[in-house]
Amino acid sequence: MEAGEQVGNPSWFGSWLRWCPTSLSLLREAEKTLLSNLKSLYRGRYVNVGCTVGTEDSHIWTLSFNEESAKVPLVLLHGFGSGVGLWCLNYDAFALKRPVYAIDIVGFGRSSRPQFTRDPLEAEREFITTIEAWREKMNLEKFILLGHSFGGFLAASYSIKHPERVSHLVLADPWGLPERPLWMRAVGVLRQPFNPLAIVRTAGPWGPKLVQKARPDLIRKFSGAVKDSEEVIPNYLYHCNAQNPSGESAFHALMAGFGWAKYPMIHRMDSLRKEVPITLIYGSRSWVDRDPGFQIKYTRQDSYVDVVVIKGAGHHVYADRAEVFNELVNYIGDNVDNGTLPKKRSANPDLVQEEEARDAGLASTNNDNMQDTKAAVEDFGYLEGSRENA
Repeated sequence: MEAGEQVGNPSWFGSWLRWCPTSLSLLREAEKTLLSNLKSLYRGRYVNVGCTVGTEDSHIWTLSFNEESAKVPLVLLHGFGSGVGLWCLNYDAFALKRPVYAIDIVGFGRSSRPQFTRDPLEAEREFITTIEAWREKMNLEKFILLGHSFGGFLAASYSIKHPERVSHLVLADPWGLPERPLWMRAVGVLRQPFNPLAIVRTAGPWGPKLVQKARPDLIRKFSGAVKDSEEVIPNYLYHCNAQNPSGESAFHALMAGFGWAKYPMIHRMDSLRKEVPITLIYGSRSWVDRDPGFQIKYTRQDSYVDVVVIKGAGHHVYADRAEVFNELVNYIGDNVDNGTLPKKRSANPDLVQEEEARDAGLASTNNDNMQDTKAAVEDFGYLEGSRENA
């Protein structure tokens, strides 16, 4: 066991271990196997952030790359049901440019899994307080903040609370921006009592194979870059999500009907300090509605907001077309270093042009959003699937 590693809540977690073939040690080994594909050197450590959630100290599992660089750091927040391992297609490219820090958000991955409050706004505050406490312990003054999906929701919330720390906010296919459609409220009521990934734990010893069979699309994203990806990726995801569902329960408190937030971020973005630049990166085949990104752009006329749509990418936009995604993020970073704002990438064959992207987003919202969302709800891993075969 590494320094600071948590053992979970012994009052009930031991009974799960007897049914689920998992442990924090197995999660650690699964992560190491996945990260063995990297070329870059990295450091892994636990950062004690104190009693940010509950009454006991929490520890945040942290990976860091190229810490000696004097460039503006990049901080990565993963999506729901994920962890630091799934950025494995991005680390090498990012670390060539600047310091990179990735954390397992409290309640997920190898980080502590405390008991969050059930109040959605208070649970969100606990997440943000933990991220800020982690920043203080890491002595990071200012950084580029990149969040994917649920991590994007938290990145936006953090930036509103602590704008002085964020050099550029990058939201990759962010969850929790739009209002929940009226037609989905009935579905939300039906699914509300269940934690999104409970099926992984209730499957017990069949859980690893369930992940493998349920998410072949996700596995394919890493094939070629990750050795034995058909085994390594589902093994890592299983051990991330078969643990004490602390963060999952907190997410359950935040969500409204599975795919939406009870307090959508679209209504709060106007309170983000106008000096904070924002880039939203969507996949052209993602289930996520990108219309809120354009709403933010057109309502923040006195701020820098760019909406980028990558052709052929789904919800896991950072992995679907990793080279394009990495180039975009590095371009943003170069501008931050130079004190400039990124310029529009005209006629880029890898990107959907803005007018087309906006019109397609509106058409999807008006005509196809119901079917797209239903497909996403049925996908494994709450809404973390993509629709690359659509």
